[in-house]
Amino acid sequence: MSRPFEIEIAESEEELKKRLQTANLGNQKEKLIMLWWIKSGLVLEQQEIGKRLAKNTSTVTRCLQRYRSGGISELLKIKKASGAKPKIHDAAIAGLEQELKTGKGFSSYGAIVDWLKQEYELEMEYATVYALVRYKLGAKLKVPRPQSHKQDEKLVSEFKKNSVLS
Repeated sequence: MSRPFEIEIAESEEELKKRLQTANLGNQKEKLIMLWWIKSGLVLEQQEIGKRLAKNTSTVTRCLQRYRSGGISELLKIKKASGAKPKIHDAAIAGLEQELKTGKGFSSYGAIVDWLKQEYELEMEYATVYALVRYKLGAKLKVPRPQSHKQDEKLVSEFKKNSVLS
């Protein structure tokens, strides 16, 4: 036979109902429903809560332990994963930004990949570098358009002198 199911719910039934109506996440609603069932006396065993919520009894036990240790705020807290560490460190980003601001810049994103490998010994993929430069740093690689070898330099300079934009 299992241990007796004893837990003291500090919040009133009305408060739990109000929180249940304003909750917008499904897992928070399930936890509030669980507390409301216990407070109102509709459920007397953990196994019954598990069956009603279609959860394993160990999941119900963990939720109730969180409630016992920190109250309703601890129970409803949303945990967020920290995510992966960035592949490029701040010094490399600063160096890349500085290099992009200089007049010569890079001719392609592949050249940036090679530059990062040479300068900072970073193995990065083309797509990662593209996303970093284009979206995080907000830079575009600007390469002058190719000019014809037949173009006359005197005519070009004369055009620039007489141009309205000058």
